Formats: sequence, structure tokens, C-alpha cells
Amino acid sequence: MINIDELKFDEKGLIPAVVVDSVSKKVLTVAYMNRESLKISMEKGLTCFYSRSRQELWLKGETSGNYQHIVSITADCDKDALTVVVEPDGPACHLGTESCFTNPVFESDTLKDFSLDALMKLIEGRKTDKKEGSYTTYLFEKGLDKILKKVGEESTEVIIAAKANDKNETIYEIADLTYHIMVLMIEAGITLEDIHKELASRHVIDTKIKQEKMTK
Repeated sequence: MINIDELKFDEKGLIPAVVVDSVSKKVLTVAYMNRESLKISMEKGLTCFYSRSRQELWLKGETSGNYQHIVSITADCDKDALTVVVEPDGPACHLGTESCFTNPVFESDTLKDFSLDALMKLIEGRKTDKKEGSYTTYLFEKGLDKILKKVGEESTEVIIAAKANDKNETIYEIADLTYHIMVLMIEAGITLEDIHKELASRHVIDTKIKQEKMTK
């Protein structure tokens, strides 16, 4: 861990902070901190910024309720910029959107970004906005029993591929299983954040168990 005094604030005493969602890994916003707001952020575990327009500190969510709970703060190699990973309570943008970055400027045809969050939204769209000929829409139309049957079949395929020590086939089948589980999640009203929180809670439990074993 580096000391706050090692950070390089600009001539106005500010340092840029890139705020990133801990689950989706999306950039939510870019704001500025000074020494005082950074100290408050670390003490409270909530993002506190310095408003250049109002020239005052502002605790994100204080008026809107959309607090950002800090997971980690990391400085870059030059120590003149920060990445702040957070778990947000709501939209980051004052316009009510999840992220301030919503205006595409360029996108490569061959290097398109992929995320589980985007895939979940695509799958959800196939349920709410049915598309003719879509396999995903077909699964939702057939209902829970069909979805569960496919999850069972794909689980078996994973086991067979793994038992055969076929890495490429195992990867392929795990991807199939993951997709069908995500369909099940949408059908059951379960989000990626729900799973993230559950796994995070188990990590804490696992850490406590390891500590207890070490003290015995």
C-alpha cells in the first residue's frame, strides 16, 4: 500500500479518479479528488469527490441515494491518477443512466467488446422482445421445464468432456452450460449481481475458516 503523500496531485491539488463497477467492470464516471475528499472516501468507504464547478466537496449519493461503496482504490504507475472500484447503489450519471459513458464514438467491427453483463441483457431482450427464429426466445416460450432439461444435458456434456481430458471440448461445453444457466437466471429473475454478492459472502466465510484453522 502506498501513502497518500506519495500521490501526485496537480497544480490545483486535484487527482483524476476513474470509477469502475466491480461487477460489470464498466467505467461509470470520471471525477476529481483532492486530499481531503480522498481521505473522506477512505474513511467512509464511499466515494467523495471535489466539484471543480462548485469548488466544494461532494459525497456521491448524499442527495440521490446512489452511493458508491468502495472496493479498492489503485494509483497508476506515475501516481497521478486513480482507479476506484465500487459497488454502486444506483445510477452513476446525473441523467439517471448506469454510466456517464453512453455516447458511442467508434466501435471496431472485428474487436467488439464482450461482457457477461451485455450477454445477460441480450438474453433478457429475447424474452421481453421475442425474436422469430431465436433459439433463446424458443427456450423462454417452452418454459422452465425445457430450460432445466437443457441445463441438465449441458452439465452432462461438461462432465463427459472433462472426464475425457479434452480441454477444448470442455471449454466449449462449459460455455454452452454457462449460456443455458444465464437463460435460467433470467427466467428465475436472478441477476449477475445476485451471484456476485453470494460468491463474495462465501469468500468472506472461507477467509474466516482459514483464519480459524491457522489459530488452532
